[in-house]
Amino acid sequence: MSSTEVARTAVGILGNIIALFLFLSPVPTFISIWKKGSVEQYSPVPYLATFINCMVWVLYGLPMVHPHSTLVVTINGTGFVIELVYLILFIVFSNRGNRLRVIMIVLVEIIFVAIVALLTLTMVHTTDRRSMIVGTICILFNIMMYASPLSVMKMVIRTKSVEYMPFFLSLAAFGNGIAWTTYALIRFDLFITVPNGLGTLFAAAQLTLYAMFYKSTKRQLAERKQGKVEMDLAQVVVTAEPMDKAQNGGGGGVHEVRRT
Repeated sequence: MSSTEVARTAVGILGNIIALFLFLSPVPTFISIWKKGSVEQYSPVPYLATFINCMVWVLYGLPMVHPHSTLVVTINGTGFVIELVYLILFIVFSNRGNRLRVIMIVLVEIIFVAIVALLTLTMVHTTDRRSMIVGTICILFNIMMYASPLSVMKMVIRTKSVEYMPFFLSLAAFGNGIAWTTYALIRFDLFITVPNGLGTLFAAAQLTLYAMFYKSTKRQLAERKQGKVEMDLAQVVVTAEPMDKAQNGGGGGVHEVRRT
């Protein structure tokens, strides 16, 4: 094995590790969703985009499509399983309207990838052409995956709050983009270079928003917490019977707490 191949394999393994962190980074978010029993304002778009992205990259990495791409298959196969778990949780804790919408999108994505795989493997007979067709599709969906937080970024700019844009997801996306861009440049692969290069830029933009709105988010959360405490205190009315009434058998000294 040449030094170039050794370097590429090493970077690919590093890319697998970082990508695994990328796939696992939403775990705190879903733990919060589980505890609250609601997805609140979290968007399913990043997980839907990553789900189909993993499927098409598994197809791209198959030996009959793009040989010598085992590391692409391993990490995206793992990502497929992880994203499926996230989507199941999202479906469980969404309201009826969102639940049906997410289920329909997942089914459409699975059917689409199945059709692409069937047509490519049966009607295209060389790995070069298969790589070109599937690779082009991969570029589109990889860009969608990295660009999917744009709607959340718009909300961040409007609300000046990063509460619903998970930090570790953005950080892991940034590291993942750098690793896979490097991997693709060692032995140039256009279909991996383009989307991951753009993904690095998108992730850098998200991290920039975090730096800009971190303090304002903390302030908003503190104000919200303070407002909730004040509201709870306002709802509690404490009444006490006069002590002289207690002497007449009126239950004096006992404080009744009523919630209005």
